[in-house]
Amino acid sequence: MVEHDLRRRGVRDPRVLEAMRRVPRHRFVPGMPVERAYADRALPTAEGQTISQPYIVARMTELLHVDPGVRVLEIGTGSGYQAAVLATLGARVVSVERSPALAERARQVLADVLGEIEAVEDGDAAVRVVVGDGTLGWPEGAPYDRIMVTAAAPSVPEAYREQLADPGLIVIPLGDREQQYLTVIQRREGQFVQTRDTGCRFVPLVGEAGWGE
Repeated sequence: MVEHDLRRRGVRDPRVLEAMRRVPRHRFVPGMPVERAYADRALPTAEGQTISQPYIVARMTELLHVDPGVRVLEIGTGSGYQAAVLATLGARVVSVERSPALAERARQVLADVLGEIEAVEDGDAAVRVVVGDGTLGWPEGAPYDRIMVTAAAPSVPEAYREQLADPGLIVIPLGDREQQYLTVIQRREGQFVQTRDTGCRFVPLVGEAGWGE
């Protein structure tokens, strides 16, 4: 997966490639044949959600520029796979999930997987999964050095700008319900600069400041 689907498609950050190599993707899609779990495609998970294709996970992570110790707000825990990759890079992650059932399932698999690959060197929880409306962020932990959104939004919810540190980065899929682009919003000295990266397709960001219920 790493050599064929990531490196050949342009993912260059060696730390991101190593994190993708270390995190066992098949553990986040139970019941899926192992070979299929590592194919470069999105796969269905519980409650109508998906686990993003490996290339998109790697590219979003690369765009986020995650250094050890940075505080990351992730919107949309889903299976927990993206959060595991971030934690393996040394991030301290708060991940917001709408579904209590998905949140609990993700907590369990993250605890098992991160413990096994020794991603948490100091013994603290690298990922805190909370339940809430992700379009509102998670104010009690703000400000965050990085914000990653794993669902498609029509625009950037204002809460994300408010909860982002200065300097800081947001990576979010922006567009309509059918087609989006990975978009990077960089905050520096109070200014926000937005750039567009590769095309993608995500499930919609549902909530008060997203596509609605």
